[in-house]
Amino acid sequence: MKQTYQLRLTLIAVLILGILALAGCAALDAGQAAALPASTTNNAADDTTTAVVPVSNVSSAPATQVDTPSQVSNNLDLQAAQDTLVSLYERVNPAVVNIQVTINSTDNSNFALPNGANPQDLPNGHPFSGPQYGQGSGFVYSKDGYIVTNNHVVGDADSITVVFADGTEADATLVGTDPDSDLAVIKVDVPADQLTTVALGDSESLKVGQFVIAIGNPFGLDGSMTSGIVSGLGRTLPAEARTISGNQFSIPDIIQTDAAINPGNSGGPLLNLDGDVIGVNTAIATDVGTFSGVGYAVPSETVQQVVPQLIADGQVEHPWIGISGREMNRTLAEAMNLDSNQRGVLVVEVVPDGPSAKAGLQGSNSEVTIDGFPVAIGGDIIVGIDGQPVVEFDNLLSHIVQKTAVGDTITLTVLRNGEQMEIPVTLEARPAQ
Repeated sequence: MKQTYQLRLTLIAVLILGILALAGCAALDAGQAAALPASTTNNAADDTTTAVVPVSNVSSAPATQVDTPSQVSNNLDLQAAQDTLVSLYERVNPAVVNIQVTINSTDNSNFALPNGANPQDLPNGHPFSGPQYGQGSGFVYSKDGYIVTNNHVVGDADSITVVFADGTEADATLVGTDPDSDLAVIKVDVPADQLTTVALGDSESLKVGQFVIAIGNPFGLDGSMTSGIVSGLGRTLPAEARTISGNQFSIPDIIQTDAAINPGNSGGPLLNLDGDVIGVNTAIATDVGTFSGVGYAVPSETVQQVVPQLIADGQVEHPWIGISGREMNRTLAEAMNLDSNQRGVLVVEVVPDGPSAKAGLQGSNSEVTIDGFPVAIGGDIIVGIDGQPVVEFDNLLSHIVQKTAVGDTITLTVLRNGEQMEIPVTLEARPAQ
C-alpha cells in the first residue's frame, strides 16, 4: 500500500511539473512576443496606432500526437509491404536484362518513306537508310546462359547484346523463336556463378486482384520496377503467325495487368509477391503508343511448355484443331433458333484436310444479316472439350495449347441441329506460315 501511495504521489508530481512546464512555456512565449520590436502604423481615420508583430517569431507549444493502435498497425503493414517490395527487387533485378538489337536488313517497307522514296536511294544518315535499332527486356532462365524474351524483340535481329543489371555486357545468340506464343530464347556465354536466375511461378492459380510486379527497361530506363494487380484473366491476343490461308493464330490465357508497361518492357518478367515469374510482358492496349492502364503478359504456363522445346529444337510444334469460329451470343443464338442463353464456339469454317475436317466437324452453311452485317450461322457448336465446358473461344484454345500435344486425340462435345454428340479429333501440328 505504501509503495502504491508513493507511486501515485510520483505520478501526481510528474503531472504537476508537466503543467507548470507548459505554463512556463506559455508565459515565455507571451514574454517573447511582448519583447519583439513592433512597427507602428498611423491610421488616418481614427488616429490609432497598431502594433504589427512578425508571426514567424511567435512560438507555441506543439500538441503531442499519439497514434491509435489502428494507426500503428497500418504503419506496420505499410512498412512490411515496402520491405517486401525492396527485398523482391534486390533479389530479382540481377536476373532481369536489357536486350539491345540491331537489324541490318534494308527492307524497311514497314516505314512510311517521304514521297515514296526507295530506302536504298536515301542518303547516308537518313533514319530509314541504315540499320534499325531496338531494345527490350528479358530474364535469365538457367545458369547455362539461356535467357527468355519476346519473339518480337529478337526475332529479326542480326546482332543481340545483353546488358546485365551491373552494367556487364555480353553478345547473345538466337536459340529459337516461337511466333505463335511471341516467346524466344537467346543464349550468352557467361560463367554460371555470374548469373542470377528467377523461378517460374504458377499462372493457373492467379486471381483477379492479386498484386503483381513488373521489372524491365521501359524507354531504356534499365532496372525499372512498377507494381499493380492482375486486372483480367483469360484474354486472347493475336499471334504473329498465320496459316497458309492467311488466318491469324491467337495466344490464349493472356494475363491483363494495370502495372505500368511501356515500350522496352517487352520480354521482361511479370512477378508475384514471392518473386516468381507468372508472365512475360508482351503488349499494351493503347491509342497513343504508351501505357494507358492495360498491359498484357504471356502466362508462365505457356513459358513452361514453349521454352524447353525452343532450347532443345529451336522451334515449337503447336497442336492444331483446324477450324475458325466465333463465340456464341444472344443475337447469334436467336438467329439460329436456339435458346438465347446458348454459349459455346460456333464453327464457322473447317480447314480442308485439317484435323477437324478429318473428324467430320461441320462449319457454317448459311448467312444472315445482323445489324447490317452478313454473319455466318449454322454448323456445329462446340460446348465442351475433354469433359471441360467451352463457353468462350479461349476455353477451347487454352486447353489445346496448354494441355495437349501433337498426336493427342481430344473429345469435342458438339451441338448439331439441336442434338449433342461426342466427336474425337486427333490433333496435328499447326501448318507453317
